[in-house]
Amino acid sequence: QVHLVESGGGLVQPGGSLRLSCVASGNIHSINAMGWYRQYPGKQRELVASINSGGSPNYADSVKGRFTISRDNANNTIYLQMNNLNADDTEDYYCNALVVVRNPYRILEVWGQGTRVTVSS
Repeated sequence: QVHLVESGGGLVQPGGSLRLSCVASGNIHSINAMGWYRQYPGKQRELVASINSGGSPNYADSVKGRFTISRDNANNTIYLQMNNLNADDTEDYYCNALVVVRNPYRILEVWGQGTRVTVSS
């Protein structure tokens, strides 16, 4: 069993910043890619940013230059630093990970429960 727990969401004014965290725990041998997705109610979930095991990031065009994803492999944690937030960033943010688990060894795709980000004055 593997769990992802997100934190850091909340209410912020336009132009403000938030930092999301996601910690993975459980029967983990290693973690391949990790990432952040977001979803507005009634819409499809979309990729915000991802980072592979080597630390190479990938960003959606809508957040390039404003968001930064980073990874702490020793603590199975990723972060999403979000700057210059605007109303279009108001969504539920979900952590995702491709985890190699033990006994038997296999790859699982795991999702967190989500954290809400609201950008409003």
